[in-house]
Amino acid sequence: MLKFRGSSSFRQRVALATVSGRAIRIDDIRANSETPGLRDFEACFLRLIEKVTNGCVVEINETGTTLHYRPGIISGGSLLQHDCGKARGIGYFLEPLILICLFGKQPLSIVLRGVTGGGPDPGIDSWRNVSLPLLRKLTGQPDGWEVKVIRRGALPEAGGQVLLQCPVIRSLPTCSMTQEGMVKRVRGVAHSMRVSPQVSNRMVDGARGPLNSLLADVFIFTDHMSGPAAGNSPGFGITLVAETTSGGLIGSEAQAEVHKEAPESSRVPELVGLQATQRLLQEVSCGGVVDQTHQALILWVCSLGPAELNECRLGPLTPYAVHTLRHLRDFFGTVFTIKPEQDSSTLFLSCVGAGVKNLFKPVA
Repeated sequence: MLKFRGSSSFRQRVALATVSGRAIRIDDIRANSETPGLRDFEACFLRLIEKVTNGCVVEINETGTTLHYRPGIISGGSLLQHDCGKARGIGYFLEPLILICLFGKQPLSIVLRGVTGGGPDPGIDSWRNVSLPLLRKLTGQPDGWEVKVIRRGALPEAGGQVLLQCPVIRSLPTCSMTQEGMVKRVRGVAHSMRVSPQVSNRMVDGARGPLNSLLADVFIFTDHMSGPAAGNSPGFGITLVAETTSGGLIGSEAQAEVHKEAPESSRVPELVGLQATQRLLQEVSCGGVVDQTHQALILWVCSLGPAELNECRLGPLTPYAVHTLRHLRDFFGTVFTIKPEQDSSTLFLSCVGAGVKNLFKPVA
């Protein structure tokens, strides 16, 4: 049994324990906080894991500060539904859920209800336009994927619905993503709900201003939803994706905060669009084959890949990526070699994969 302390990287610890089949114990979960113990969204994540696995055991003490988790069999399933709540976005649940269910007994099909954009988690448009193409490439599985927005839901009342379909694989292919390439075009989606349709166009104008002076091929779609498909709260936001000559995707996003206490920069559509562009340019300047949001995802794939050399090139590592490296070492014994390259200000990471296989999927 692996033992951890604190609430840091909670979902990652549970997800890695499920894939590796190793029991974990987490002590002192916010023990010194005014409200100690697990938060509602963490308990919600545990309930989601129970739905896609069979035989897992979750034991929580009375104060919620200690968790014992013994993983079960990853079953996947179809026609599942889960309410993700309003505290965290649906993007908080998608990353660990997909990485777990890739090694499941049957493909996953589930409807997730909650917040589709806003807060600290990646929005659904980022998942559809960046994460999903990246997963198709990294897993070598082009078919069986879908992230479909049935209803959008903004903070604070949410009301969004997302259909997720995830295939199962026998094993991951060797990962070799080291070529950055040059940005050749930018695509994007500006969405709005329960506000004027002109808001989306204003966000596009704010985002295109700096981009048009740098690149000729820029196109941003607009997606305005009304009625039941617009969720329960007004909101708007924009997602941008830079496509490189090497096939890489680098994304950024900005979401509006429509409440009165929010700063002006998060309420004016033109400034929201400009903010997304500034974040995109910053991500491109950092270098690497993926943006900072997806660093942990590519590290997962390298670590769980075949017992061969897996390699990738990343920009400066985020704290979450550093925690990922430590947890991959603890659960799978995978140790990465990190070589800084001063010419490109990037990091070249390589490791020998753990060779994780899906025992339920026969060899083709």
